[in-house]
Amino acid sequence: MPENQNTEYKSSWRDEYLKWVCGFANSNGGKLLIGIDDHGTILGIDNARELLVQLPNKFRDVLGVFADVNLYEFEGKNHVEIIVPRYDVPISLRGKYYVRKGSSLQELSGISLNEFILTRTGKTWDDLIEERASIDDIDENSIRQFIKDAKTTKRILVEDNIKIIELLDKLRLTEGEKIKRACIILFGKDPGRFYPNLAIKIGKFGSSDADIKFHEVLEGNLIHLKDEIGKVLNSKFLIHPIDFIGMQRVERDEYPVLAVREMILNALVHRNYLGAPTQIRLYDDSFSIWNDGALPDGIKEEDLWIIHRSKPRNPLIADICFKGGYIDAWGRGTIRIIEACRQSKMPEPLMKNSQGGFLTVIYKDTIRKDYLKKIGLNERQIASAFYVKENGSITNAVYQQINNIGKTVATNELREMTEKGVLVQAGTKGRGSKYIIGR
Repeated sequence: MPENQNTEYKSSWRDEYLKWVCGFANSNGGKLLIGIDDHGTILGIDNARELLVQLPNKFRDVLGVFADVNLYEFEGKNHVEIIVPRYDVPISLRGKYYVRKGSSLQELSGISLNEFILTRTGKTWDDLIEERASIDDIDENSIRQFIKDAKTTKRILVEDNIKIIELLDKLRLTEGEKIKRACIILFGKDPGRFYPNLAIKIGKFGSSDADIKFHEVLEGNLIHLKDEIGKVLNSKFLIHPIDFIGMQRVERDEYPVLAVREMILNALVHRNYLGAPTQIRLYDDSFSIWNDGALPDGIKEEDLWIIHRSKPRNPLIADICFKGGYIDAWGRGTIRIIEACRQSKMPEPLMKNSQGGFLTVIYKDTIRKDYLKKIGLNERQIASAFYVKENGSITNAVYQQINNIGKTVATNELREMTEKGVLVQAGTKGRGSKYIIGR
């Protein structure tokens, strides 16, 4: 049996393999098999019985964990099986923390270590008290805006004359007179004073990442930013402003409003607030948001295309945004982005872990080689699509000529391209009919 995320083979025991035991304990548990090579061939070890006695004591004294150590014999060769359970408290090896990621071992440090320890101790970053903050750091206008929004959605009952401290207590944003981090993120007068990397960077680019035309940096609390980002995009970045208020309207000229709005809210709610600033990039043919913080454990990129569990990085922030009507709580955010692109006859979005964070890209242009390949077009069809993009249209006769094929094949391939929305017939049908870019 080959190695996998739960199994590791070692030809002999070395104390450095305590890292693997630590990694299994901090992940989902696993097996360490001593006396077997990487291919699963049993080599055998001479000190198997000694290890049977020594290793349990070593695990207990050095790591503070208990693991089963079993001795097996096959064709006269001994090997040792170490079964490590998952621990719900963080396990360290001489002050260092390791986890199993796939079939590799990783040492945690910095922000990743902080998140890991919080999770293992039953806490999240946004639920911790901000000792430097007080009620004086909370913006009353943002509170009133939230109350107005919450009344519209009717997900929480709030009295018109409720005091700010009473509302914060109702939302579980305080402990006694102390303010939680989520409260600063949502309603703070100047959250950047507490967490310097909260900025949202928006840039307009030309032909490459190095070709930046102009940019803006936005700061403020979440309640402010969720609207301010849309205003700045409309006034300075989008060719055709889109209606962030009229949510039933679908903007077809540039980007679908539902997709853009969902991308913005996902970025604000699910980001790692101790990481790098969120980056919004606009190119001639695409709109993207990169957010610090990859997908949570247990959710893969392919899960984003189906209804999946909601596992927010900042559950307290997410809960309040749900009560305000800004997001739902059913893991449908990515589905809404996909559906909005489909309704607008645009290519499906790109959504993936990228550079330690999460990247979402929506495209205006269907004529992209990766997209055309994904929907099953052959090389002739892809080349012809780019011909239409450059020349404006194509006829059946031209399609035959540039691809050196007969009329029947050309007709079938053009029909397939229209069925998939890449091309549409323009003008009258029949002899000489032209095909142009779909949308």
